[in-house]
Amino acid sequence: MNVLIIGDLVGPAAADYLAARLLDLRRDLHLDLVVANAENVAITADTPDRGFGMTPELVSQLLAAGVDVITSGNHTWDGPAAEAVHRYPRLLRPLNVPATRPGRGVVTVEVAGEPVTVVNLASQRGMIRDAEPIYPAWRALERQGSVIVDFHGDSAWEKMSFAAAIDGEAAAVIGTHTHEPTLNLHLLPGGTAFVADVGMTGPSGYPGGFPLTHFAAAYRSESSRDLPPFTVATGPMVLGAVLLQIDAGKTRAIERIT
Repeated sequence: MNVLIIGDLVGPAAADYLAARLLDLRRDLHLDLVVANAENVAITADTPDRGFGMTPELVSQLLAAGVDVITSGNHTWDGPAAEAVHRYPRLLRPLNVPATRPGRGVVTVEVAGEPVTVVNLASQRGMIRDAEPIYPAWRALERQGSVIVDFHGDSAWEKMSFAAAIDGEAAAVIGTHTHEPTLNLHLLPGGTAFVADVGMTGPSGYPGGFPLTHFAAAYRSESSRDLPPFTVATGPMVLGAVLLQIDAGKTRAIERIT
């Protein structure tokens, strides 16, 4: 089966861009499954620390356009519509958080008559205050068929270590969060594909898809009170994605799609 994994969508225009391309991508790449991380697709506040998230309208747009499963990360609960967003059965938040958090961290879908399990995990390293240990959450998980993991986190080493620990148990461990695509695409000995970060889908006019003004002020320990409201960048849209060819729960080939 052919599976397309799409990196963090940045801003509502990214949803429009992907919706306009996805029909052709599904046809030209013979796609059986599309997974997209959409935790940054909405701008819900004037500052970036809690100013991303998703809305029901944007989630519905992505699903209608041909995204099969939506993943997320630390911004999944941003914005006033967070509870409504997490009622969508094919929208995931990180698995390794307390069950009291809205949403679910895993979904199994049928693809060409076979089960595929998509799992969403997030780093414990300062990203989500109540994130729980990743490997125990993985071990306790019931998985069916081919397994695809979106690992949301900053550290390439953390993601690499997890991928090595479960090599052969998942078809792919695909990193998200930094918005900056890493160069190497790996096929581990047990058949698990690994990418430290798939990149982003959004405007290319600034690193990450948005001006870093607020981040620069925080780095200098300055107040952001007088800064312009947070928004996304301008510039041509880019697609950050990888195509997986999966057979019998193992990835046979991986390539970047732009």
